[in-house]
Amino acid sequence: MLTLQEFFHKHPRTALGFSGGTDSAYLLYAGLHYGAEIRPYFIRTPFQPQFELDDALRLTDQLGAPLTILEYNILKAPNVAANPADRCYHCKKALFEHLKKQAASDHYPVLLDGTNASDEADDRPGMRALDELNILSPLRLCGLTKPEIRRLSQEAGLFTWDKPAYACLATRVATDTPLDAEILRRVEEAEGCLNAIGFTDFRIRIFHGAARIQVTDAQFAHAAASREQIRSRLKPYFDTILLDTEVRP
Repeated sequence: MLTLQEFFHKHPRTALGFSGGTDSAYLLYAGLHYGAEIRPYFIRTPFQPQFELDDALRLTDQLGAPLTILEYNILKAPNVAANPADRCYHCKKALFEHLKKQAASDHYPVLLDGTNASDEADDRPGMRALDELNILSPLRLCGLTKPEIRRLSQEAGLFTWDKPAYACLATRVATDTPLDAEILRRVEEAEGCLNAIGFTDFRIRIFHGAARIQVTDAQFAHAAASREQIRSRLKPYFDTILLDTEVRP
């Protein structure tokens, strides 16, 4: 199987769709480690919380690879804002079409993303968009799974090695419920409040206008014991706050 060193020897000048997460962080590190000219791009949309950009800036600063930030209002795409079942496909295609044009304008002939070998195409409709646009996923091509990437990232000294997987803010809203910037802002700020009081791997999902909180089994007891504090912190954003007994895996 192809190695990352062989991949970057074959593709020495690339652009990278960079999220600041574990996978794209390690891919950027590996490209630089193997001598490639790799330029990270972060597409800022209403779907990304501020901490993702903060992490992306911190990591690129650590690696000495300046980050290019592109502003893009994905909610202007009707087939994304309507939030259909295949929203992720339309979103990924719109974002990477935009990024591909910018990368080509900057004279980067190859565009990469951080999809890894643990990601199943059947569960990731956005991967179809990547295939259609000929976006390369070196981690997947080289057979690197999420646990391997975390191990290699820790060995490389990347702070992202144990960063929890993060799904974009649009996933907090039920399919076929239209998306707007205001509800995404409220979710982001409410999740920031939960993070500030000690919760880590969790989600706030919108349920008939209420905030439905999902936490891991390890933090469920803490959430139940902290219900008054949670209610107080989240009241500015949601009138009704629910704790889901179906915990996150």
